[in-house]
Amino acid sequence: MTDIDLLSINTLRFLAVDAVDKAKSGHPGAPLGDAPIAYLLFHKYMRHNPKNSHWSNRDRFVLSNGHASALLYGSLHLSGYKVSIQDLEQFRQWESITPGHPERGDTDGVEVTTGPLGQGLAMAVGLAIAEKHLAAVYNRPGLDIVDHYTYGICGDGDLMEGISHEAASLAGTLGLGKLIFLYDDNLISLDGPTELSFTEDVLKRFEGYHWHTQRVADGNDLAAISKAIEAAKAVTDKPSLIAVRTVIGYGSPIAGTNKVHGEALKPDEAAATKKNLGWPEDKFFYVPEEAQKNWSTIIDRGAKYEQDWNKLFAKYKSQFPDLAAEFERTQAGTLKEGWEKSLPSFPAGGKGVATRNAGNAIMNAFAKDIPELIGGAADLTASTKTILKDGGNFHVDPKGRNIWFGVREFGMCAAVNGMAAHGGLIPYGSTFFTFSDYCKSAIRMAAIMHSHSLFIFTHDSIALGEDGPTHQPIEHLMMLRAVPYLTDFRPADANETTAAWRLALERKAPAFMALSRQDLPVLDPDKHAIYEGVSHGAYIVEKGSDSPDLLIVATGAEVWASLNAATELGKQGIATRVVSMPSWRIFEEQSEDYKESIFPDHLPKLAVEAGAPLGWWKYVGRHGDVIGLERFGASAPGAIALEKLGFGVANIVNRGKALVDRVRKAEGALASR
Repeated sequence: MTDIDLLSINTLRFLAVDAVDKAKSGHPGAPLGDAPIAYLLFHKYMRHNPKNSHWSNRDRFVLSNGHASALLYGSLHLSGYKVSIQDLEQFRQWESITPGHPERGDTDGVEVTTGPLGQGLAMAVGLAIAEKHLAAVYNRPGLDIVDHYTYGICGDGDLMEGISHEAASLAGTLGLGKLIFLYDDNLISLDGPTELSFTEDVLKRFEGYHWHTQRVADGNDLAAISKAIEAAKAVTDKPSLIAVRTVIGYGSPIAGTNKVHGEALKPDEAAATKKNLGWPEDKFFYVPEEAQKNWSTIIDRGAKYEQDWNKLFAKYKSQFPDLAAEFERTQAGTLKEGWEKSLPSFPAGGKGVATRNAGNAIMNAFAKDIPELIGGAADLTASTKTILKDGGNFHVDPKGRNIWFGVREFGMCAAVNGMAAHGGLIPYGSTFFTFSDYCKSAIRMAAIMHSHSLFIFTHDSIALGEDGPTHQPIEHLMMLRAVPYLTDFRPADANETTAAWRLALERKAPAFMALSRQDLPVLDPDKHAIYEGVSHGAYIVEKGSDSPDLLIVATGAEVWASLNAATELGKQGIATRVVSMPSWRIFEEQSEDYKESIFPDHLPKLAVEAGAPLGWWKYVGRHGDVIGLERFGASAPGAIALEKLGFGVANIVNRGKALVDRVRKAEGALASR
């Protein structure tokens, strides 16, 4: 290691130490130990342009052990990204761009939000999938416009988490040769030595996943780490894991112990660390001129990388103008003009259509016009109906748009987030709705990142039938509706499903769909402005009269039971209005006037949904009623399960009549006072 290398590494170390100390909060241990790795990646190996963090062909970096965020922020600052010394001084403070864990969108140069351990590794798998697919689709001989690596650092905690097993297994199966992770093998976790809880042979495990593996004995040996990275890059058919033996809290009096993991160094410890590593004890957020000059060489090199690529792309554009235009459009996240004309409309009458089957028809109808759509299911493609018929198989040929994720729901959804973060793609993952439990944290991360990740869930209620309570979602709709920025869709029929898909693509935000296994009748598109209705989140599907006595609001399949109940109630002299509410999130974005037009204050309201009732009271009011489920389902044919658990027409009619009677009695009592 040269003197300038050591000076540059120690500059990074103490920017992190000072940031954590000033905040009196954070994780100094990993930055002290991992600074040589970060220096090598940012300064030597990564092809990136700090002055344009959105350059499409940049190498991506993922800090999976996101608690080491001070290491990343220091690296970004020294490399020339839009992270100032003042930003480092505001580490973990209100409205700073240097939050406690890296946040995509908050900080220039941060590719993905990390912190929940293991998910960074899984999102990096998604980034590498995106690179491999786009390279296969767009590159031409001598014109490799997509050609970059995904690098990452992970720790013991990442590799303990179950998602790391899912993601690493998938990456090995897919042969993601441009994915390289350096494992911070420091033998310490928050609770103490890793021998307490983590004694497996990590490299053998990753060898079993078909990864290329190496070990570096000393985390300060730049030559050895460089040699390992070069060897990893030479292996093109396997992802790589390099286990680097580091010392947590290197240089501090408590180095090598769990005490340096998650707390700021005490003043005397920080001073001793600086003394041990030859750093001025009285200087804070100090960047020596020589170190700054060395780090800053990245700026000119990065600009040259992008300039060279721009020349390559200009040549590509002259030879393949149509492909180049499509590449530019998809990288910009812009949908093809007029693509919505390919969306199908389903005629009313005739045989019903399960919304999962409608979804398949819809996807395949627009697939040619939206070539950036890519995804698959967690070993349930035949059930969730999410295969692109002419899309090919990614595993056989990376131009393929169908990915067989295997039974890896969590890993799948996190990889979808990585693909979305990469750019140029609109990715989706699919499974049964009840298994969204396995995916929850990844769905939450999609919402935090505002990523255009789509989650297609089928078998949306107890109506799936015989598989019983383990496979019948109850609380899932309400759980996911509670996630900020996540758009929900539970369409009532095939045409609402078309509208949902259109909105999911147009909104460029994370969204999920809950689709039916059972066939459902089809709303008449000539009688209903369905896209307009769904684009408002809720709309009237049966007016009842100008002065109805009752309003029933429902989602999904329960809209049909509610319409039939409204007909029966009308025969009994109760004029009933029916509202379909396919998206709570979109409805909440509407004006107060529109909301009042759908849910007038004076009308008694009954909500009907085959799921947990919690949340519906916001719309029906304390004097309204909700037909929902306060229990788990049952193994029985779907129609019988619905009837027995209260979602048959007769029960809706009885509950509606009782609600109207109760309201009328209350009004009568008030009038007689």
